[in-house]
Amino acid sequence: MPSYDFLVQVQPEYLPEQSDPSAGQYAFAYTITITNRSAVPAQLIARHWLVSDAQGHTEEVRGLGLVGQQPLLAPGETFRYTSGCHLRTASGTMHGSYLGVSDQGEVFAVPIPLFVLEASMDDGPLRERVLH
Repeated sequence: MPSYDFLVQVQPEYLPEQSDPSAGQYAFAYTITITNRSAVPAQLIARHWLVSDAQGHTEEVRGLGLVGQQPLLAPGETFRYTSGCHLRTASGTMHGSYLGVSDQGEVFAVPIPLFVLEASMDDGPLRERVLH
């Protein structure tokens, strides 16, 4: 049975132009970069997220695909995407996992490390991004 090794890197971004703090609405984008460091190809087919705000409210999100795609990553290959979420507080956290499957049909989990969403993160490459 092969070993699956994926590096998951996250770059979160606060979106002040899409937020309304007086109404308790804070918008965030995050760019995920996933690199297959395994010796075998594998496909990422689903996601599972736990999104928590500063008041302890946690939302669980499950779904097929990663922004509508199910990337097949060869060894050394990278997949990058940007998505977003809204919180009721100025800060929170996200973490979770991707569901992967090998070309032999083996199923495995790829952990997504915990990262912080903070409304003070107001500079960076995604400033002009609009979430729909």
